[in-house]
Amino acid sequence: MTPEELTQRIIAQLSTAAAENNIVLADGVLAEKMRVERPKNRDHGDWATNIALQLGKSVGKNPRELAEIFASAIAQIDGVSSAEVAGPGFINIRLEAGAAGALVADILASGNDYGHGEGLKGVHINLEYVSANPTGPLHIGGARWAAVGDSLARLYKFSGAKVTREYYFNDHGSQIDRFAISLLAAARGQETPEDGYGGQYIADIAAKVQAEAKAAGDPDPATLDDEAAQEYFRSHGVELMFDEIKESLRGFRTEFDVFFHENSLYETGAVTKALDYLRERGEVIEKDGATWLLTTKHGDDKDRVVIKSDGNASYFASDVAYYQDKRRRGADRAVFLLGADHHGYVGRMMAMCAAYGDKPGVNMQIIIGQLVNLFKDGEPVRMSKRAGDIVTLEDFVEAVGVDAARYALVRSSMDTQLAIDLDVLASHTNENPVYYVQYAHARTSNVAKNAAAHGVSCADGFAPEELRDPADAALIGVLAQFPSVVATAAAENATHLVPRYLENLSGAYHTWYGKRRVTPAGDEPVTAEHAALLALNNAVGQVLRNGLDLLGVTAPERM
Repeated sequence: MTPEELTQRIIAQLSTAAAENNIVLADGVLAEKMRVERPKNRDHGDWATNIALQLGKSVGKNPRELAEIFASAIAQIDGVSSAEVAGPGFINIRLEAGAAGALVADILASGNDYGHGEGLKGVHINLEYVSANPTGPLHIGGARWAAVGDSLARLYKFSGAKVTREYYFNDHGSQIDRFAISLLAAARGQETPEDGYGGQYIADIAAKVQAEAKAAGDPDPATLDDEAAQEYFRSHGVELMFDEIKESLRGFRTEFDVFFHENSLYETGAVTKALDYLRERGEVIEKDGATWLLTTKHGDDKDRVVIKSDGNASYFASDVAYYQDKRRRGADRAVFLLGADHHGYVGRMMAMCAAYGDKPGVNMQIIIGQLVNLFKDGEPVRMSKRAGDIVTLEDFVEAVGVDAARYALVRSSMDTQLAIDLDVLASHTNENPVYYVQYAHARTSNVAKNAAAHGVSCADGFAPEELRDPADAALIGVLAQFPSVVATAAAENATHLVPRYLENLSGAYHTWYGKRRVTPAGDEPVTAEHAALLALNNAVGQVLRNGLDLLGVTAPERM
């Protein structure tokens, strides 16, 4: 019995009990407030609820008195062994072995869909992440956004949403000018310009631009006049750099549905159209020769210039038009993953969302990610041979592999700085969290193979009531938590909840493995209990696979 099934059965039973005892409940209050959770001390039962504490005052009864009525009703539910009142009004619930074990059959029948929910069904989410400027290789911060963003997209889809994965390509602005000038300087053998970009990758890209020009029969772009040379290196160099970024992301198992070019907002007149629309809504004014968005009307600390007095658009003007474009492409919710340096932009972005008549925090959500610091041999890792002063995605993957890199970057909440020990992450020990989880999955596969060799099978079904040992109940209890963990992670943009759950499940499985035996010992015959234990083992493997897939991490069968 899943927690959701138990919850629905309790709601139905308590509705009846309330009517029989003249207890007046507000419409929908049970569905709103009813929750079952695992008690911290498993000796207290399989599940617990504080529903009597929540409703006691509103129905005019002492919470413990109400709990006694509710516990008697819950105890009558098919599959519930007992329901006992504890403390001021908690209700501890124990399930019959067969009801608890039935969850294992549900997991095996659902397979890759176990944990799938519909909390986001019908919602179209446009999720933008990474969006690094195409002026250099992806650094370790961009790698964190890639891992978290891709995992978040998987969680959204697993929770029923339609998801558009989007990369915002900043190809309009001064950073592209500096990139082109840096390429030209490298091609001419000159020093890196002030405020330009350095590192071996600049020389590499410049050489590729020259090689492509030669192959096409064009003159060496470095010999053109400054304006023409800069434009040549801009158009060809940015494309080459972006191709490298895309290739790095693909190698990191991160794909996108849309690569949106900022420059298109100006080429199509989207910026002008967006400002005209907001002007009609009374959100835009002309003042001091400039055009302003009245963001203070919606909580910002000051109004924002969108068209400067010289006639050029501000950086914020692109954001204004880009958000409207997302919404017009059908996005119900625009989610942005931004770096820590964008923290100051949140207020104006949310105010802009409100200026369109949308709900900040609903139609627009912004997740700010903090920095990543790498350590090796106890010392910070700061240098990259190719990029000069940054650690690139390729550096990180080369050091620990894609699985370990992705897992480590998703494992902590985005709003916390992340310190990663490369020595631990590259090790094959239980100190390495991804190894710990992957090893648990490999162990389930090995157990299944050994069971088959001993003639143990659950292919034709199994008897759930055979899973009566406390160790079985403890492991089943952890398995039952997976759907709610997924739902919470998707609803709260908290991808880190999934790896933490997988580590908890792995620990519970390793403990169970040490106490229970799937294969018969010696000449012992194969029994129904062995088949049930194999089914439980296989259910663990299935949930580990499902969870790792949400993180874009493989589930090896041997290690």
